[in-house]
Amino acid sequence: MRLEGIHHITAITADARRNLDFYTRVLGLRLVKKTVNQDDPTAYHLFYADERGSPGADLTFFEYPGMERGRPGAGMVHRIVWRVASHDALAFWEGRLRREGIAATREDDRLRFGDPEGLGLELRVSETGDEPLVAMHPEIPEAVALQGFDGVRAYSADPGRSRRFLEETLGFAPAGAAGFEARGARRGSVYAYDLIARPGTIGAGAVHHVAWASRPEDHPAWRTRVIQGGGRPTPIIDRFYFRSIYFREPSGVLFEIATIGPGFAIDEPAERLGERLSLPPAFEHLRVELERALTPLPSPRAGGDAAVRRS
Repeated sequence: MRLEGIHHITAITADARRNLDFYTRVLGLRLVKKTVNQDDPTAYHLFYADERGSPGADLTFFEYPGMERGRPGAGMVHRIVWRVASHDALAFWEGRLRREGIAATREDDRLRFGDPEGLGLELRVSETGDEPLVAMHPEIPEAVALQGFDGVRAYSADPGRSRRFLEETLGFAPAGAAGFEARGARRGSVYAYDLIARPGTIGAGAVHHVAWASRPEDHPAWRTRVIQGGGRPTPIIDRFYFRSIYFREPSGVLFEIATIGPGFAIDEPAERLGERLSLPPAFEHLRVELERALTPLPSPRAGGDAAVRRS
């Protein structure tokens, strides 16, 4: 039983319009689902990914308008790393970000920068046999597009205390200094630590949790293994698009294990993903109220990138 790398990463934004513009227009991801936080349906849950909304490429955001910025600290993910195919791709992104007025730092095979709310991002040249998870964008050639997650970096006051849980319970393998890889039959992702003791604060521009991908048939067994490893997982929660359990690993980072499927095309055609507010059946009775309360957002694919900029 192996986890298939990262399923999705969820962060927080205080400004859904600016967030939508940055991740779709600037970074070229596709908005594949516009829905609500099922634990707080007054808040958006926006999903950006490749063309198909594949696990391994989903970066998601809860919107809380006006929320102060967070500060990553011990027990929090502080950087999200995407794969790109070549050094030419890094050069493309270095130029594109510069034209957008976004400061970036190039170091050999990686490019580091932040989103408009300070969330740490990195592009890394990666040689892998994993399928590239790419979104189509008129200004970004497929050869240089983002190809899905390479991994995340988290802060910990004592990374060593997580090693046994990650390796023996979750099946991660050591990968470099203070790093681990979760690799299944189809995909893998790296989870690495940087040493820091100060506490962090959750807020805009901060990562809320990282989710790891499970085959649906393995999901109940993963919950049992987490319990046996000393974790305290939630019951299995039906999120309609996938099923989930949540728990904290020993360094304090909030983990989720999410199933691969049913997927985002369960309630709208694949070619129309993200164009309307999608509500799981349990929330459909709130549609009128929620559409009135949530931040109005254009559909980047339906209205064109100009519609995003005008918003």
